[in-house]
Amino acid sequence: MTASTRSLAHRILPTLLLLLTVFGPISMDLYLPALPALTQELSAATSVAQLTVTACLIGLAAGQLIAGPLSDRYGRRGILLIGIIAYIGTSLLCAASPSIELLIAARLVQGLTGGVGIVIAQAAGRDVYTGGALIRFYGRLTVVGGFAAIVGPLLGGLLNSVTDWRGLFIFLAMIGAAILVITLLAFEETLPSDSRTTGGLGRTLHDFRVLLSDRVFLGAILNQGFLYAALFAYLSGATFVLQDVYGLSPLDYALAFGANSAGFMVLGFVAGRTSERSLRGTLIAGIAVTAVGALGLLAAGLTRMPLGVVLVSLFLLAGGVAVTSPPATTIALVEYPDIAGTASSLLGMVRFGFGGVAAPFVGIAGAASILPLGLVTVVSVVLSALAFVLLIRPAQIPRRVESETFITIHRKDPSCAE
Repeated sequence: MTASTRSLAHRILPTLLLLLTVFGPISMDLYLPALPALTQELSAATSVAQLTVTACLIGLAAGQLIAGPLSDRYGRRGILLIGIIAYIGTSLLCAASPSIELLIAARLVQGLTGGVGIVIAQAAGRDVYTGGALIRFYGRLTVVGGFAAIVGPLLGGLLNSVTDWRGLFIFLAMIGAAILVITLLAFEETLPSDSRTTGGLGRTLHDFRVLLSDRVFLGAILNQGFLYAALFAYLSGATFVLQDVYGLSPLDYALAFGANSAGFMVLGFVAGRTSERSLRGTLIAGIAVTAVGALGLLAAGLTRMPLGVVLVSLFLLAGGVAVTSPPATTIALVEYPDIAGTASSLLGMVRFGFGGVAAPFVGIAGAASILPLGLVTVVSVVLSALAFVLLIRPAQIPRRVESETFITIHRKDPSCAE
């Protein structure tokens, strides 16, 4: 790679890391507007069809748990390329699935491969950023990942007006192919060989024990796990709530969700900035906003509420999670630069794993009730608050983030500086 090409790659790297975060949310919810039609075409029950969401979430969790430690040992770039190529293939397999059972299995594998991009983005960011720049980077990750999660149904609704659910999975394969090309051109290794871990499975298990014995780290990932359970319950259940309960068309549903995207981006961006002044305070504010949204959904489940109340509640629920993500991610990862991939994998596993467990409960009463969504989200937020109060709040928040520094891949190349 020539000097000019390397300089271009360095400038593109931050953008590429942000793009890698779209794998998870886009994989999970692009096809949500077509979920009722998919359910009917494959002759599946509502709760069984929602297992396609659950399988993807579990895959995303497991994929990160596997890819994170591997990237700490073998480097980021090779593991990332393997994951993207596999993602393209499994997306095409989803499109060709003739039965709900095969689709669920294919979605599990799609999630496994999609999880690689998420964990590499977080770990590579920790490789090259420190201090305030690290917090802002995690804020941008939240914005892009959350924007993809909210815009996914909007884009899916627009595409669903010209193609069926199989076409949506082909579109996902095309996204994967585009990211593969950019990765081949722009992603240089961010973890030098002398910084990689050794020791195989024994070392990985040791690192897991170290992380999980850290009270602050454990509190941060549990807080995020429970909040993401509420978020994914909302993403899984809102399509049925808005279409079956309130009678919106797939396109109207997507447009209603589109209104959330701008607010989500703004809240995630603001949280990245306010976290520089107070990690703990920003995290508390996010939990509170999420709680208001969850209580609104519970109220709508107990008594019929206007559509506007439900939409505002969904906005607050998602926006509150966006506010919590930058401070909680920073609290979890800042003390572990040497095993950033492993730490990121546990954080991602808990986020998506808890979401995968919560999502099926939303459809337990069928497609015509909001009450399960309200109950799941309220319980999740309460548990997230307990994780903060019992584990994070009493402890000393790491102070390493006070040093505002940006570290490039080669340490002296100014082309990567903010």
